[in-house]
Amino acid sequence: MKKFLLLIFLLVYPFSSIAHMSHYNKFNKIEMEILKDGEVIGYNYYFFKKDKNKTIVTNQIKFTVKLFGATVFEIEGYSEEKYIKDKLISFNSKTLQNDKKKFVNLKLNELTNEYEIKGSSYSGKATTDNVIGNWWSHKILQTNSQISPISGSIKEQVVTFIGKEKLSLYGKTYDVEHFKLTSKDMSISKDKRLNFDIWFDKNSGLILKVSYARLGNWEYKVKNYE
Repeated sequence: MKKFLLLIFLLVYPFSSIAHMSHYNKFNKIEMEILKDGEVIGYNYYFFKKDKNKTIVTNQIKFTVKLFGATVFEIEGYSEEKYIKDKLISFNSKTLQNDKKKFVNLKLNELTNEYEIKGSSYSGKATTDNVIGNWWSHKILQTNSQISPISGSIKEQVVTFIGKEKLSLYGKTYDVEHFKLTSKDMSISKDKRLNFDIWFDKNSGLILKVSYARLGNWEYKVKNYE
């Protein structure tokens, strides 16, 4: 049933490979707030730079979780994705997680049409069916596996269509599609498991909201885009 629902989604949203990046050519930036248990704790910003068929997407993320005034969890990171038309050419990221350095260096091998990855959790190859696990692109809803933007690990996933809904954000109401994105193997440990609710706006092509539960309730919400 889940595979059937994903197939229906792909038929309803028949994005061609080139058309996918053209959806984002109108954007210069996407600003997301990060909330935990209803409190704003940080941000996740995406910036777009276009030059003919080349697009560079940079990401800045930072959030801090405090308990009784003391910092218990903190992330600050920067990444850069490079595309030629719709083809991902390279991805590089550096992340500081609780003073622990994590990284990903990915490049496309044009001869083998595979990604070569050197990351803090995984080094090896990956097929081009994978996408980078960022929230700016709806391609995350069209793939069977994703590459962690923090560590380079490959995670198989299942996407399920929940239904059409109304979503209110920052004084505006949107007609959205609600999806569930989970790990294919839900027996893995919770700290490594994918388990997200995602609200997608077909009109803008944006993922407007992401939520999940992990030691509290987390939300990523689009506050502004240009």
